[in-house]
Amino acid sequence: MSETRLSFKEMCAKFDVTPRTLRYYEYIELLSPQKEGRNRFYTPREVARMTLIMRGRRFGFSLEEIRQWLEIYQKEGTEPQLRAWLELADRQLGVLRVQAQELQQSIDDLEKLRSEAAELLPDD
Repeated sequence: MSETRLSFKEMCAKFDVTPRTLRYYEYIELLSPQKEGRNRFYTPREVARMTLIMRGRRFGFSLEEIRQWLEIYQKEGTEPQLRAWLELADRQLGVLRVQAQELQQSIDDLEKLRSEAAELLPDD
């Protein structure tokens, strides 16, 4: 691996994504690799952006939200980007808390039904 740039294949391996995913992120302007002929190379800037993209996806943000958030830095700088991040994070924390409550309710319901079903079986 190059110290300053990653090849297309190296970038896919580093982030465990398919070539199709990486090309799509480029198509929707989340990433802008350097191009030399048919080869693409990813600078530390692109690696950092991909790290943020992957983290954002893990937290449940849409690709469009991530794209807009990354664009704020380019157009307005760090402080506006951090303010936007706080708003997005607060909203997403609410969404995740609701999902966690729903998931816990499903777990509780399933455990109850399992216990009821187990009681119907004769003891061995």
